[in-house]
Parts: sequence; structure tokens; C-alpha cells
Amino acid sequence: MRYLTVFIMCVLSYQSVNSQIYEVGVFAGGSNFIGDVGATNYISPNQFAFGGVLKWNRSPRHSYRFSLIYTDLLAKDWKSDDPRRKERGYGFESSIFEVAAGMEFTFFDFNLHYDGHKATPYIYTGISAAKHDNFYFANTGLTSENTSSWALGIPMALGYKMTITDHILIAAEIGARYTFSDELDGSVPNNDFLKDTYSFGNLNNNDWYMFTGITLTYTFARKPCYCDF
Repeated sequence: MRYLTVFIMCVLSYQSVNSQIYEVGVFAGGSNFIGDVGATNYISPNQFAFGGVLKWNRSPRHSYRFSLIYTDLLAKDWKSDDPRRKERGYGFESSIFEVAAGMEFTFFDFNLHYDGHKATPYIYTGISAAKHDNFYFANTGLTSENTSSWALGIPMALGYKMTITDHILIAAEIGARYTFSDELDGSVPNNDFLKDTYSFGNLNNNDWYMFTGITLTYTFARKPCYCDF
């Protein structure tokens, strides 16, 4: 009778046998811009960034991930090591809202179905879309186009995550976003009629921006039923 009861419980829990654990939480850290305006340091956060993250741990080695992050990108020529940029003196501050989705791969097994402390480095990539304001630099200085655009990009991140408790995880991450746009810093106007007059910089290099910070997530889902006959 005992074996029959265990068997019935396992059959009724068939979906949970293959179920995976979800994570929901927050991201907090800093951002910096890399383009035709400002400094070109890769990891140099100068503005606060925050957002939310959702993960589906599909296996102990990979997770699907979705995130929303907001920040103000700030770049000033006088902070650059390039004397030509310092002499030019351009600068901007522009809000950006990013939506990103992709896959996270762990270096070691990270099975949240088992209790106990776990930790592993990981990498993340996918696709992103960043909404930003359009502007350009005219003779009178920074000029708004009073429009906004979405810049598609590729997020690339390296991080390290670990469990604090059975349901709380923390991760530190450095992530670069390569965009398919050269308009985030105003070096190329979005308006086609303005491009020939007000474009500047290296038109062969698109814009980048960085996120450096910490995620704190809460895990939830039913653990699988293991039947020991």
C-alpha cells in the first residue's frame, strides 16, 4: 500500500517532475556610455541604473531571462583622455529605457531544486531594444529633435551568482550593450534632412553602453517528486 501511494503521488506530480524554478527580482547599479561623445572607458559607471528581471531556469546550466532597465546616459568630452574631444567640449544626458531578452549560461551546474549553498559564474546574451531621445549638436549647442527612437542591440554580460537562502539569490554582473545605432549620442541626427549637415565622429562605429551592478532575486516553484522504490 505504501508503494502504491508513493506511485500515485508521483503520477499526479508528473508535471512538477520536470518543472523548473523561476526567479523574479530587481537590478541596481550604474551605467556609462561609449561612443563619439565623452570618455571611452569601458567600465566607468557614472549614472544610477535600476530595473527588474525575470528568469526561467530551464536546466541546471541555462536560463531564459527577461529584463527592463532604466537609466540616464551621461557623457562629457572633458572627461575624455582625447585632447581633441576636450577641446570640442560636447556633452549630453539622455534617458534610456531598455527591454532585453536572452539566455543565461552557467559555467557549473546550478540546480535550484536541491537545497544548500550554490555559486557559479555565468554569461548572458540575447537581444535588446533601447528607447532613447533624438537630438543633435548644432552651432547653438545641443538641440532636441522632439522625437524618440528604439535602438536594437546585443547584450553581452559576465557575472557571478550565488544563493543567500533557499529562495534568495544575489548576482554581480558587468554587461555591455552593442547597439545597431549611432544616434544615441547625437553624432548622427535621426532626421534624414539633418544628417549631412550635423553628423560627426566615426560613422563606422555604432554606440555602446554598459550596465554594472547587482541583481537580487526571489525563487519560486514546486520542487520535483523523486520516487525511491
